[in-house]
Amino acid sequence: MLEYLTFGLITQLFVNGILFGTMYGIAAIGLSLIFGTMRIIFLAQGAMIVFFAYISYWLFTLFGVDPYLSLIFVVPLSLLLGSGFYSSLFKEAAALEDKNISLLIAIGLMFLVENLMTVVWTANPRSILTTYSSFVFRPIGIIIPFTRLIALLMAVLSASGVLLFLKKTLIGMAVRAASEDMESATLMGINPHWVNVVAFSIGIGLAGIAGVGLATIYSFDPVYGFIFAIKALIALAFGGMGNVFGALLGGIILGLLEGWASFFIGAGWADAVSYAVFLIMLMLKPEGLFVRSVQTA
Repeated sequence: MLEYLTFGLITQLFVNGILFGTMYGIAAIGLSLIFGTMRIIFLAQGAMIVFFAYISYWLFTLFGVDPYLSLIFVVPLSLLLGSGFYSSLFKEAAALEDKNISLLIAIGLMFLVENLMTVVWTANPRSILTTYSSFVFRPIGIIIPFTRLIALLMAVLSASGVLLFLKKTLIGMAVRAASEDMESATLMGINPHWVNVVAFSIGIGLAGIAGVGLATIYSFDPVYGFIFAIKALIALAFGGMGNVFGALLGGIILGLLEGWASFFIGAGWADAVSYAVFLIMLMLKPEGLFVRSVQTA
């Protein structure tokens, strides 16, 4: 197979990997915010992404709303749901030292959302096909699907927006302080409840953006979210906890791994290769690729 490798083919593989990984990156940024403040692994993130993909699909099918225009409705809805989920489900558990309670709640929420989607939309795969779904750019012979390019743009804008929010606003700086040391932040007058509400709402808001991107690229069903959540967790581990652009880059790295593994070994081996690299990285650099190691005396 190596004799068929050309500069154009290698470039195409890199482009494909970057475009594939951006969706993982958006989901990983949301997970990073939730984990950073609450220290829980929110396994329901994938189910929420698929839920918002169904909302975008419904708006498109019933009312003819373009999926990208549906962001005007999906993002506020996702922020409200994030606030509601935290206040009703996670508020008390977040204050406990035992984070297993929050993890169990997240798992229960995941199954609840999956079953709700199965009842409402059935288990049949769905997808959104628009007039531009098959449109591609061909710069220097490289194929770039329009919908994947828009997903990359949404991922970069999302990461930039979250980073600016965390660094340039008082609420964002409070979230950063709480993620570093909640006890010290509380002593400085920061309300942990409101910090968690903001972080959780933004995390679910990013799931809404990822859901619209998912609906325009892939076919999806109610149980697709679990695999997506696992991939987002791997991307988060690659990038490092609390690193916004690291989470996005972690998703791109995962996309590159899967793309190259699919080409050289076979599509059936892509997941195995990504999981193997994930385990190796946890053994060698558990803090992530884009977080400096802490030196101990």
